[in-house]
Parts: sequence; structure tokens; C-alpha cells
Amino acid sequence: MTHRSASIRGEWLRSPLAWHYVGLGVLVLLVAALAARLGMDWAAANRGSAGELAARRLELRALKMETEPLHGLSGRVAASRANLDQFYKDRIPANYSSIAMHIGELEVKSGAHLSRVQYAQGAADANLAEITMDVGISGEYPQIMRFVNGLERDQTFFVIRKMALTGQQGGMVNLRLQMSTWLRPADAASSGVPRAQPGTADAGASGKEGE
Repeated sequence: MTHRSASIRGEWLRSPLAWHYVGLGVLVLLVAALAARLGMDWAAANRGSAGELAARRLELRALKMETEPLHGLSGRVAASRANLDQFYKDRIPANYSSIAMHIGELEVKSGAHLSRVQYAQGAADANLAEITMDVGISGEYPQIMRFVNGLERDQTFFVIRKMALTGQQGGMVNLRLQMSTWLRPADAASSGVPRAQPGTADAGASGKEGE
């Protein structure tokens, strides 16, 4: 039996069918090896693509964060310009006469008495020229405070620089104010208000004087 089995095995190995099965097995092994290698390459490529994609997403997020403050910048600039133009229109007087008129109205409403108002042109830039005022006012304390509060709340833009009591007799108070408002440069140039002299100690030392 052993000899016969060996003889049969030898004949089978020499037959074309046997070599066909052997070749088929080798091909199966090669295909399996190629498939495994392709799978490994594919996984590596996917990992690389995922990492690159994540990096690009992080870069995009960082770029968005950096540019976020610039979003709508043109709109904000336009709104700021519009607000500034409205401020000039509403609170910057049109001429010197408007300034004198507002101060006179505040005098009447407060009940105080203006002893003097002297004007001078201060520093100017491309948009506005400063008008300084040296104001003397007398009256009872409530009247003085009504005048000061009226200045601070007036539609015309007044800025009080200095404020000092210069004397008091009975119920009467004397107050000296140094303050500013602004005109457009062209309006200031045509106002007739003299320019403040450099080194002048008091604002308005040589300006127009009220009654």
C-alpha cells in the first residue's frame, strides 16, 4: 500500500492538473499579499490625508479669528463719519454770533449778570478752530449754578477749563470762568475774533467784550 500510494502521488505530481493547482495556489498567495500591501498603503494615505485636512482646518480657524475684528470695518467707519458730521451739525455753532446769543440766553434764564465776556481764537486744525472765552459773572449762588449747569447742558458744545470765585459780598457771588467752544476754520477766520497771543496768561485778554 505504501509503495502504491507513493506511486500514485508521484504520478499526480507529474500530471498537468497538479501543476495547475500549484500555480493557482501561488497566484492566490500573491493576490493576498498584494491586497494586504494595498490595504496598508490605503490606510497610511487616509491617515496622512486626515492629518493634513485637520491642519488646514486649524489654519482656517486661526485666519478667521485674526480677521474677525475687520469684519464690517467699512460700515463702522462710515457710521463714525456720519456721527461726527451729525455732532458738528448739532453742537458746533455756525458763527461767532451764535456763541454770543447762546451765552446771552443762558444769562437771562439763570438770572445772573455777565460783567464781561472776552473772546479769542485758539489753536486750529483742518476741521475746527478753538474759541476761548474769559467770562465774569455775578449773582446769587443758585443763579450762578443755573448758569454753569446751563453751559454744561447747552446744545452748543462748551467746555469749562477753569472756574474760580473771585469775591463774595453778602448773598452775591462773583465767578470767573475760562471756557472753550469751537467753530469751523472758515467761520472762525471771518468772525473778527482776535487770535490769542502766545504766552498770554488769561484766555481772551484782547477779545470782544460783552455788556
